[in-house]
Amino acid sequence: MFANYLIGLREGLEASLVVGILVAYLVKSGHRDRLAPLWAGVLSAVILSLAFGALLTFSSSQMSFEAQEAFGGSLSIVAVGFVTWIVFWMRRTARHLKAELQDRLDAALAMGTLALVITSFIAVGREGLETALFIWTAVQATGQSTAPLLGATLGLVSSFVLGYFFYRGAVRINLARFFTWTGAALVVVAAGVFSYGVHDLQEAGVLPGLNDIAFDVSSAVPPDSWYGTLLKGTVNFSPASTWYEVAAWIAYIVPVMTVFFLPGRIKTPALAGTPAER
Repeated sequence: MFANYLIGLREGLEASLVVGILVAYLVKSGHRDRLAPLWAGVLSAVILSLAFGALLTFSSSQMSFEAQEAFGGSLSIVAVGFVTWIVFWMRRTARHLKAELQDRLDAALAMGTLALVITSFIAVGREGLETALFIWTAVQATGQSTAPLLGATLGLVSSFVLGYFFYRGAVRINLARFFTWTGAALVVVAAGVFSYGVHDLQEAGVLPGLNDIAFDVSSAVPPDSWYGTLLKGTVNFSPASTWYEVAAWIAYIVPVMTVFFLPGRIKTPALAGTPAER
């Protein structure tokens, strides 16, 4: 639940900040009458994200076991790629986010209502699709549906509440630090998802080595114990892992975490206050 709460919180907060900046700019620039097309784009993006999640669930349920494993493993790796990209993208562009969005919004206002709908749709839709894909892979990894969905829902609700308070100026936190540490946590989660994706591809017969076990600590960490479930749900830890899974985890987390925390790589000032003030 915690890993999915983190995903929902981070991705939802990014979307909330984007919407808050767009809304604040329209209000400040005297275009309050154009809020309806903006919200139409946001709503369309939310519907698309929900439909995408439903399509993934329905499609996988119609497949054979091997096809399900290949499908799930491939999408797990794709999800890891998306999450990695968005983690680095937010660190790189956070300080320019407001100006970038306002430039796009100015162009959309000049082009008309449809362009405004498309602008808000794209801004929110990207976050929604990434969230739907990553949560779907988490559900497949844990073999549960209630806990991951509940965690993601609570994360999204929390992000919307925080986004509203940011917009109203009632909450001020160091968003640069927030995105740095939640980004690092997501890198750890993504490493587990990547490892699990490799395991799925092994079960599908796409990759060899399914029976080549690197370690088995099932006696010390039973999969059905509370701590085994906790480790599985947060970082996708498997008590019995193959050499391919271990290699995939190390090959991902070592270079990605190293680059993420390179000293002086990205100097992003703190983003605080309301979107209108930034």
